[in-house]
Amino acid sequence: MLRAAGVGVGDEVVVPAFGNVEVAEAVALAGALPVFADIDPGTYCLDAAAVEASLTSRTAAIVAVHRFGHPADIGPLHGIGQRHGLLVLEQGESEAPYDEIARRRERAAYLDGKLRGVRTPDWGDGHTYQQYVVRVPGNGRPDRDAFARAVRGRGVDCRVPVKTPVHRLPGFRRCVSLPETERAVDETLALPVEASLTRRDMQRIVSACNALGGLLQPAFG
Repeated sequence: MLRAAGVGVGDEVVVPAFGNVEVAEAVALAGALPVFADIDPGTYCLDAAAVEASLTSRTAAIVAVHRFGHPADIGPLHGIGQRHGLLVLEQGESEAPYDEIARRRERAAYLDGKLRGVRTPDWGDGHTYQQYVVRVPGNGRPDRDAFARAVRGRGVDCRVPVKTPVHRLPGFRRCVSLPETERAVDETLALPVEASLTRRDMQRIVSACNALGGLLQPAFG
């Protein structure tokens, strides 16, 4: 799509650093330079103000990535594109059948109401919960990693959704300030929310997390 639009050598394309490397690789394969902008801490998608601040005379396009089943706030990005004459592309996620999405939402609602000591997602009604991502805030120590190990020890298959931001990876290293991206990389943890999970599975997740939640209270200030 970038090549078809004439994006190439000498151009810059604004992309998120929070997530997979494929988008930055696609920009590089087109001959352009990926420029990393920060994310919105609630949606984990590109923040429009950060995107606008990253624009230069060489910017040719913006690539918005929908993350964890939450759609990027594409309206403001299209507004930026119109004001500056930029191409705005979207990278979506694979769509699940409606009944599967409905079951994920039910499990997510259960977790929303039961979990303590972690910050649950506040995503409204538009998401499909490809992943259920909570925050385990740091408090001068690797709380998220210790929390994840302890939860796994209780039989819950959680995982860190983004281990390294793209702007720290070899070949894409940039000296750029992305505080919300860095914070999200350090704090986020994906808990199971698959449609196949039983009520007992959900209770196990809640029990494992809540048994540790009290340890994290100082991190909330």
